[in-house]
Amino acid sequence: MTDGVLTGKAALVTGGGTGIGAACAQALAAEGATVTICGRTEEKLVAAIAEMTPAFGGSVNHVVADVTNEDQVVAAAEAAASATGSLDGVVANAGGGGALGPLHGQDADEFRRVLDLNVTGTLLTLKHTVPHLIASGGGSFVGMSSIAGSVSHLWFGAYPVAKAGIEHLIRNAADEYGPLGVRFNAIAPGFIATEIMEHLPRDSDVYDSYITNTPLGDVGEPSDVGALARFLIGPESRWITGQVIAIDGGHGLRRGPDFTSFVGPSPIVDATAPHRKDPAS
Repeated sequence: MTDGVLTGKAALVTGGGTGIGAACAQALAAEGATVTICGRTEEKLVAAIAEMTPAFGGSVNHVVADVTNEDQVVAAAEAAASATGSLDGVVANAGGGGALGPLHGQDADEFRRVLDLNVTGTLLTLKHTVPHLIASGGGSFVGMSSIAGSVSHLWFGAYPVAKAGIEHLIRNAADEYGPLGVRFNAIAPGFIATEIMEHLPRDSDVYDSYITNTPLGDVGEPSDVGALARFLIGPESRWITGQVIAIDGGHGLRRGPDFTSFVGPSPIVDATAPHRKDPAS
């Protein structure tokens, strides 16, 4: 849509320098919103803005911020709100995973890091944007989950746990802040063709396991997620809150991808391998 329904509105997108975050920012700006993107690397933020299609009615600004640093999250929220004098939408996209391996081999510090980045980072974003959303008369907060939040993903360690945590955080927030007019929903992407997923060889068993288990038989694009985020921030979704919406080509109807070939030798991995040879099984 390009009808300018977000003209005069302001939004914050965390992790907005690449991939899904950048696509969400462009989708919001294309509808007239003034968007502030944040991330840890200023060069990526500047490059993302430079690559965005200039033919939109809104504008995109940036601020350097790590969502696990509370002071920096405060500054990002204030910068986004000051752009127009209010804050109307938030896409809490910043997150990420860790090293692949069986649960019994997980490093505790790495496990905590992934939980901190995803769950605590989303919480801090919520904590310091909700007052602005309430002050603006109500708004929309979109958390970024994953198909891994509801479908088991072999060897993904803390990542599925973190995404499941985001989903329940969103449900509780929807319940708590609904009376104040603030809506909370989450997006759960499947395989999206971002720069991270480009490292997955297209002729590999892992890639095949994605395609085999996706009814639409393809992978998604960042713009697909951006369009959904724009809908959830926009007025058309005014009666939607507390939901986790999958955008995965139907992959969530089946089983998660099989990354066994990415994991080093392990008695437990080796013992399960005979049962993992057919991705469609």
